[in-house]
Amino acid sequence: MTLIDPSTGERLRVGKVLCIGRNYARHAVEMGSTVPKRPVVFLKPSTAIVRTQGTVVLPEMTSNVHHEVELVAVIGPGGRSIREAEGLDHVAAYAVGLDMTARDLQSEAKKKGKPWSVAKGFDTFAPLGPLIHANEVADPQALTLSLKVNGTVRQHGHTGDMIFTVASLISYCSRIFTLEPGDLLYTGTPEGVGPVMPGDRLEAGCTGLPPLTVKVV
Repeated sequence: MTLIDPSTGERLRVGKVLCIGRNYARHAVEMGSTVPKRPVVFLKPSTAIVRTQGTVVLPEMTSNVHHEVELVAVIGPGGRSIREAEGLDHVAAYAVGLDMTARDLQSEAKKKGKPWSVAKGFDTFAPLGPLIHANEVADPQALTLSLKVNGTVRQHGHTGDMIFTVASLISYCSRIFTLEPGDLLYTGTPEGVGPVMPGDRLEAGCTGLPPLTVKVV
């Protein structure tokens, strides 16, 4: 999977797909979880990416897939041990995305103390909208996120409610993984997550960003 950097026209190969769990307090509460004191980080494979107007395929081994709308930061200049004050300098673009989750498999994994990789990593489980240059987003903590399912609003939140800001997440992740051009950072979802069914049409939006629309089959 490759992306086009909107500032340079350069083709970026998607590398690591870094995702943040429980980054909105009300979402943590609705999931029956505690509010984390440090970011909860997990990974998805690049094969989970599907672009707008694409299709989310429900796997046979799960019967309860949930939608989670998120702001996504696309890494441009890479780095390691990035200072929080310089975190946003490493963002090339933003997009709205969806973190699809096999909730039944995730719940089972949590009970057994196992990783979430299967529940989060199926093909098509990381829909990604069109990219917009980072300079067009004055403040990534001043955006409204929304998700409609078949025209009905399911999620509505504000990035100002993030527990950990985009800049702090970039800094934190860069102390664990060297960040590289084309890495994606899914920054967490607000409350209101819920199940999807075959035939559903998902419309994700974020202030100033092109919308993301996918169909579920």
